[in-house]
Amino acid sequence: MAVSRPLWADVERRPASLRHVGRVAPIDARTFAWRLSLPGVDEVFVAELTEVVPEERIARRTTEEARHAGVVTFHRPSDTESRVTLRVEYEPKGFVEHSGALTNLDATLAHYDLGGFRRTAEHEAGHR
Repeated sequence: MAVSRPLWADVERRPASLRHVGRVAPIDARTFAWRLSLPGVDEVFVAELTEVVPEERIARRTTEEARHAGVVTFHRPSDTESRVTLRVEYEPKGFVEHSGALTNLDATLAHYDLGGFRRTAEHEAGHR
């Protein structure tokens, strides 16, 4: 019987709940190839996990040119509630990314994807 990893820890399953993540493929235990599909731009990059604290925090950064980094923090205010915090830092390149940053489209897309993550997590919790 296969043991499933928690949704937050299973990087390869992220495309199922994050609409703008097209693919995540492992290179090794801490390094993954990502493909993002954003309005007006497709981006491919390699990122490494820089910190993993089970059920609390997972951080990553790109390995090439250190263009962006992110951290997701998980909080459990009670036995029936969870809160997820996402922080992403990046250097916009090109017209589309600069426009997205100026208009907060990047934040809007991140919130949309976090909603997808939430729906997937709630669905899985309801089927346990």
